[in-house]
Amino acid sequence: MSLPALNVFEQIQNAGVSIVAIGALSVLMVAVAIERFVRFRAARLVPTGLVPRLLPLWRAGDAAAVEALLAGERSLLGQILTFVWRHRSMSASDLSTRAGDMASLALRQQQQKAYPLAVVATVAPIIGLLGTVIGMIEAFHVIAYAGGIGDPALLAGGISKALVNTAAGLSVALPALALHHWFKHRLTSVALALEAELNPVLDGLLQPAGTTRGVGDAN
Repeated sequence: MSLPALNVFEQIQNAGVSIVAIGALSVLMVAVAIERFVRFRAARLVPTGLVPRLLPLWRAGDAAAVEALLAGERSLLGQILTFVWRHRSMSASDLSTRAGDMASLALRQQQQKAYPLAVVATVAPIIGLLGTVIGMIEAFHVIAYAGGIGDPALLAGGISKALVNTAAGLSVALPALALHHWFKHRLTSVALALEAELNPVLDGLLQPAGTTRGVGDAN
């Protein structure tokens, strides 16, 4: 005698209220992941061709060309370079500190936008476990009302439906956790790329401390 095929959708429909909450968390996970994949890209935040185009203009003292180049930049690197250019008369140490603070704040903001993934990864399995416990209580209540385990199918069916909540919670939590760590890794990569792009500017082009004339000023 062959066993009937498992109807997953029917099991989900009968899983109770907890499955609705898990479904909402899955929607949140997908929405955050899509937003992060679209907006949190190294090429968008740290374009690799900007500094090579900027350095010759900066060294030549072509202030108009530097301003024109930076005016069209909306990336994080462009914003920091714009700040560095406009405050180039500051001491190198102070300007480097300010640029580092800007980068750190922006990267923390990017990390915060991916934080809902950590919330989903933590909350989804707990909600699934809660749904399972409630389902088990309901299953045993049915058995008690029936006057004992006369029909094991009553208990088995109830347990099966209850465990769907745990499976659903884990199914949402695992990819959410993986995505959370993936974006943390991408954050580190962006930070390293940003540092690599800024170092030539901060180390090679800024005036020594105490010098008030910046690159591009009149001789």
